[in-house]
Amino acid sequence: MAEPQKDPVTIKKYANRRLYNTATSSYVTLDYLSRMVKEGTDFVVYDAKSGDDITRSVLTQIIVEEENKGGQNLLPISFLRQLIGFYGDSLGGILPRYLEQSMQSFTRNGENMRDIMKNTFGGMFPMEQFEELNKQNMTLFENALKMFGRFYGEEASRNQSGDGSGPDTAIEDLKAKLDAMQSQLDSFLKK
Repeated sequence: MAEPQKDPVTIKKYANRRLYNTATSSYVTLDYLSRMVKEGTDFVVYDAKSGDDITRSVLTQIIVEEENKGGQNLLPISFLRQLIGFYGDSLGGILPRYLEQSMQSFTRNGENMRDIMKNTFGGMFPMEQFEELNKQNMTLFENALKMFGRFYGEEASRNQSGDGSGPDTAIEDLKAKLDAMQSQLDSFLKK
């Protein structure tokens, strides 16, 4: 029998930027909210004055804070530039769902990688298993590219620009970036 889902914790953000956890009746920090995310505790953040849901912007603030801490940067500059480029683009509406599915797949594969590393002994590196996970991720990405290619092709036939920035150029650019990512991953796995 499935465990019933709890309602998300309500956090209110006041004009003075303070965050208030209504469940614990206490003020909290972005670090506290970051720990809640890592523990799997669902929450929503509302602007205390307007009542608007500002969860997305607060989660973005948490990411910015984590990136600024140094040590581990998860978002490469090239990815950030590409992400910004999708705002206002016709593919921008598809991207959130694609990213969500990619992260779910990566999380599942990450759990497999952790299990593999736990079972590794004597300094041996389980290359075959990492290569299989890599192939699964590449297949997912290639399928997404094909989907984008079909969508982009339909869009381009309606909007012929003739300036060399059409769908073929965009797809070729994505393929080149995919090849570069594959090369980087291959060199990482060989180390």
